[in-house]
Amino acid sequence: LPFDRHLSPQNVRKVVSEADGYQPHLIAPEQGYRRLIDSALNYFRGPAEASVDAVHFVLKELVRRSIGETQELKRFPTLQSEIAAAANEALERFRDDSKKTTMRLVEMESSYLTVDFFRKLPQDIERVGNPTAPSAADRYTEGHFRRIGSNVSSYVGMVSETLKNTIPKAVVHCQVKEAKRSLLDHFYAQLGKKEGKQLAQLLDEDPMLMERRQQCAKRLELYKSARDEIDSVSWTR
Repeated sequence: LPFDRHLSPQNVRKVVSEADGYQPHLIAPEQGYRRLIDSALNYFRGPAEASVDAVHFVLKELVRRSIGETQELKRFPTLQSEIAAAANEALERFRDDSKKTTMRLVEMESSYLTVDFFRKLPQDIERVGNPTAPSAADRYTEGHFRRIGSNVSSYVGMVSETLKNTIPKAVVHCQVKEAKRSLLDHFYAQLGKKEGKQLAQLLDEDPMLMERRQQCAKRLELYKSARDEIDSVSWTR
C-alpha cells in the first residue's frame, strides 16, 4: 500500500493546507489529520475485497470438485448442473453479504476515530522529555509535517492490526459458515415445489422407463392389497 507516498511531508503539507483553507489551524490540524486518515484507510478497501474474492474462489472450487466427484450425480447430468448452478448462486449471495460487511468495518474505522490514541501522543512526548515537540515557531516546517505523517502512520498501523483480526472473522462468518449451513437451502425449497414431470426431467428419466416404473408401483400396490385380503381370510378361519 502506498502509505510512504501518501504520508510524505510534501503530501501532508498539501492536505493540511487544503484542510485549513484560508484560516490556518491554531493548535493541531485536526481537519488535516482526519483527511489524511480517511484517505489512508481507503487503501484497505482493495485488500478487504480481495480477501472476500479469494475465499469465494476457494469455495467455488470446492463445490465444483465435490459435485464432479460424486458418483451418484453422474447418472443425472441435468440434476448435477442444477445443483451446481444453485450452489454458485448461493455463493454469490454470500460473497455480496461478505463484501458489504467488510466494507462496513473499514467505513466504521474511517467514520469514527479513536480519540484516545491522539490524546496520549502529547503526554508521551512530555513524559520522555522530547525537545523536538512542535511549537508555534516550527509549525510549518518539514519536521512538523513529518511528525504529523508519523502520527497518522502509527494510527493507521493500529487500525490495520484491528482489521487483520476482524475482516477474516467477517469473511468466515458471512461465507464459510453460511456455505456450510445453508448452501442448498433455496434449491431444496424450489425442488419441493416441482411436480412429478419436472422432477422426472431433472433425473433425465426415459419416458418408457418411467411408465414401466409406474406400472410396477401399481402392481406392487395390488400385491399388497391381495396379501392383506389373504391374511384377513386366514385369520378368520
